[in-house]
Amino acid sequence: MSREVLERLRRLVREQGGLIATLVDHRAGGDPQAPPMAQSPAAVLADGPRTRQHGEEYELLVEAIYEGYLLHYGRPRVVRADEADLALLAGDRLYAIGLARLVALGDTLAVAELADTITLCALAQGAGDAMLAEAVWAAGVRAVGWGPNGTHRRAKELVLAGSPEALDAMRTSAAVVPVRD
Repeated sequence: MSREVLERLRRLVREQGGLIATLVDHRAGGDPQAPPMAQSPAAVLADGPRTRQHGEEYELLVEAIYEGYLLHYGRPRVVRADEADLALLAGDRLYAIGLARLVALGDTLAVAELADTITLCALAQGAGDAMLAEAVWAAGVRAVGWGPNGTHRRAKELVLAGSPEALDAMRTSAAVVPVRD
C-alpha cells in the first residue's frame, strides 16, 4: 500500500472536520503491528483501464471506503477509535466520504459495484468468514477497475446464496482480468 495515499487520506479526514478529524492516527506509518499488504485494493482498482485516467482520485476514495471497512472489521491504518460504537460511526462516515467522491466522478457502475462489495463483505463477516470477505474486496476492486463480467456476477450470487462455492468463485473473479461479456 502506498504511504502517500494514506497520508492524503489523513489530510482528507482532517479537512472534513468534526469528531472524525479528532480520530486521525498521526503516526505516519500507521499501526506498526498491522500486517503489510502486497497491494492495497485501492491501488489495484486505480490501475484498471476504467479508472486509470483518474487513478489518484480513485485510489483516494477507495482507501477511504476500505478504511471504513477496516474500522468495522479489521485494523484501520488512518483512523483510531477505541470504542466499538465510535469505530462503526467513523467507518460509516468514511464509506460516505468515499462514495460521495465516487458519485462526483459520475461512475455509477463503480458506485453499484462498491456498494455490492460493502454488502457482500458485511455478509461474509457476519458469517465469520474473513477469507471470503477478503476475496470479495479483491474481486470487487478488480471489477470496478476493469469492468464486471459474468464470472463476477455469478460469484456475487453465490455469496448472497451462502454457497460453499462462494470463496472459490470470488477468488477466481479476483484473479482474472475481467472482460466485458
